[in-house]
Amino acid sequence: MPAAFATLGMVAGTICSVGLGLIAIYTSYVVGQVKLKFPEVAHYADAGRLIMGKFGYELVGFMFALQLIFLVGSHCLTGTIAFLNITNNGACSLVFGVVSAIILLLLALPPSFAEVAILGYIDFVSIMAAIFITIIATGVQRTDVGVSSNWSAWPEENVSFTKAFIAVTNIVFAYSFAICQFSFMDEMHTPKHFVKSIWALGLIEIVIYTLTGALIYCFVGQDVKSPSLLSAGSLVSKVAFGIALPVIFISGSINGTVVGRYIHGRIYKNSVTRFINTTKGWITWVALITVITVIAWVIAEAIPFFSDLLAISSALFISGFTFYFPAAFWFMLIREGKWYAKENLVKSIANGLIFLIGMVVLVGGTYASIVDIIDGYKQGKVRGAFTCAPF
Repeated sequence: MPAAFATLGMVAGTICSVGLGLIAIYTSYVVGQVKLKFPEVAHYADAGRLIMGKFGYELVGFMFALQLIFLVGSHCLTGTIAFLNITNNGACSLVFGVVSAIILLLLALPPSFAEVAILGYIDFVSIMAAIFITIIATGVQRTDVGVSSNWSAWPEENVSFTKAFIAVTNIVFAYSFAICQFSFMDEMHTPKHFVKSIWALGLIEIVIYTLTGALIYCFVGQDVKSPSLLSAGSLVSKVAFGIALPVIFISGSINGTVVGRYIHGRIYKNSVTRFINTTKGWITWVALITVITVIAWVIAEAIPFFSDLLAISSALFISGFTFYFPAAFWFMLIREGKWYAKENLVKSIANGLIFLIGMVVLVGGTYASIVDIIDGYKQGKVRGAFTCAPF
């Protein structure tokens, strides 16, 4: 997030962080309304069927699975970066990539969210502690220098469309919580209480992401790195990454569990095997989670730079799950009466704008990500794929 602020400037960065966060809360509310109105919807793909039939089910299901695998891949990549930083590049990066993948695999094995609920508390404490350490360390370092950083309220000079849009898509990535909402609500004791959950989650994320982006950018300036924990200096970044290891692997494994549940439940839809309480159920579950993790590891090694992995994931998939799909849900499933009716007009305009935002992120973000990846390899700014070279 601080790297996005460095590209967009303090003003635009804050507006994007807060604005996109509020939009994500609203679209998550729409997703919850769909679940309450159609209780049979267990995953996002089922909602796709409601608006586009069999084609929608297959399309959204493919996007759903691939996005969650991308998320697992991003956590695998972050884990690799963390281990390399903690050990001063003490081993081949491929080795740390495999270690990260194995940890993600093991944590994703429990098939029920209830079984890993306690890990959520550890996850939250881990990320908060790592963020506070990084903010405090960068602030102290700036004070010791005695000179203010070169942060700016405005976008960096001569910023290209590609770089600016990648910064925006990285912010979009931060607010991707709607993708798993159907899956989580399907296991909630009282699904109608989802509103309290999304407001709490959304507002906490807005505060954390905005303050983290703004403060670290203010303290470090244009030289801020991605992930931002790398900006805290050699020793402190090691401490921060060590504390952040739980959130890196717990959050990543939850995505693996969700996509595994979707695929496993679809394959064994009419079989007792889907409950994963038999020998066959466990064997197939472990095999599936292993395949998902291997694919995620391949993605992490094939796109070995953090910002572009997040950007292309946001552009291709989160643009839909957070923006244009919920807007379409409101028009096709939730709205009652004509779109231009007095009671619907404001929401119609709002959802129409959200749909357009999704389309812009999809087209512009995909283009920017591909161009930046190609340029990165041409200019030798990144290490090659599947190599031992450090990040």
